[in-house]
Amino acid sequence: MRKLGLSVMLAISIGAATSALSQSAAPTVDPAWKASEVIEFIGLKKGDKVADIVAGRLTASLAQAVGPSGKVYAVETAEIVKAHPDSVVHMKALASQSPNVIVSEDPIASPLPSGLDAVFIRQNYHDLYDKFMGPADVPAFNKTVFAALKPGGVYVVLDHAAVAGSGIGATETLHRIDPARVKSDALAAGFKLDGESFILANSADDHTKNVFDASVRGHTDQFLFRFKKPK
Repeated sequence: MRKLGLSVMLAISIGAATSALSQSAAPTVDPAWKASEVIEFIGLKKGDKVADIVAGRLTASLAQAVGPSGKVYAVETAEIVKAHPDSVVHMKALASQSPNVIVSEDPIASPLPSGLDAVFIRQNYHDLYDKFMGPADVPAFNKTVFAALKPGGVYVVLDHAAVAGSGIGATETLHRIDPARVKSDALAAGFKLDGESFILANSADDHTKNVFDASVRGHTDQFLFRFKKPK
């Protein structure tokens, strides 16, 4: 089971996104999330179809980026909903304000919609390795993402960096993952590394603290990778 801090954070994140979408056509989000920069890095355009895995903080921004002719598949997963029932409630409230957001709560092993232009997972890739998610069969999940994307589609992963060389050793304890492990996972699924952004990097983070520790919360060193499905 995730810690209480993560549950509260998820509820606040989705609630903020819901409020933002209902109040303005241009979602207002915490500047620290670098929403516009992240969206630009993903490369979304009007009419695109994107899956937001463990949807939350940036779902409203994704919906605005793809516009009314696009689709955002807000994937909460049955495992997330079991641990945090409010997550899907908040996301359905957001979807009620925007018809281009489609909410699902299928198990993590379920197929994704086909013909996607992008799949995005923000600060939750490490959770795939945690007990409350099964843990998930991560190689199978990444293959599912690969199959769902169009040729040339992108898989974008944003997460908290763990100590180099630690692999998945800190996913349960610190809610972090070694960036090199994410790269190797994606490459093993058939993706090619297409880009890396340092917009959320923080060299002052020593990578040894839980991401909810007050001394680093909101200021962790985060990596942002874009992987492409070959054409």
